[in-house]
Amino acid sequence: MVIQAARRVLFEALDHCAPAADVCGVVLKANPANFQGRIVQAMPVLLPDEQFVPIDLIRARRSRSGPSRLRFPRTTPSPTTV
Repeated sequence: MVIQAARRVLFEALDHCAPAADVCGVVLKANPANFQGRIVQAMPVLLPDEQFVPIDLIRARRSRSGPSRLRFPRTTPSPTTV
């Protein structure tokens, strides 16, 4: 939900303004009813009620058919007795 809100803030800002090449991310004001935010071009100093979402997370696309990003460690098969 936070990444979706950050994406919305970024795309709305890009619709109204010229695209900035060096966008670092989006700062969201944490309000459960309505996420408001701003795009930033440098690492911000956050207020207690703000969250920073880096541009890498905003631009990443989740593939619906591919494997999830979370990987579980492989377990070694238990030896079988013959």
